[in-house]
Amino acid sequence: MASARAADAPDDRPQPSIDDELIGLDPDDPETRAFAEHLGRMKQQPPSFTIEGTVAGVGQFADSANRAGGLRRLTAVVVVGLILLGVLVSVWYYLGTLVWVFF
Repeated sequence: MASARAADAPDDRPQPSIDDELIGLDPDDPETRAFAEHLGRMKQQPPSFTIEGTVAGVGQFADSANRAGGLRRLTAVVVVGLILLGVLVSVWYYLGTLVWVFF
């Protein structure tokens, strides 16, 4: 007798390279799948010296900040706020110098 889940899509299963680390765990368990996705993200190393790699890194930071809670989320918000504050101060000084030079 065939099971109802016999025709699982390949995206529903943990990655084959991670299967060795998940021996003995139920592949249909949501926590196991989340752990497999976490391991996949840990092993993924995009090149950080390109624009695409930098944008991917920012996207990963945003995703992890959205998943975080409590103090970690607050820390991520403070880090982003400090970055934005630095950008705003730099733009303010640049515009002030630009106005002083031309007028």
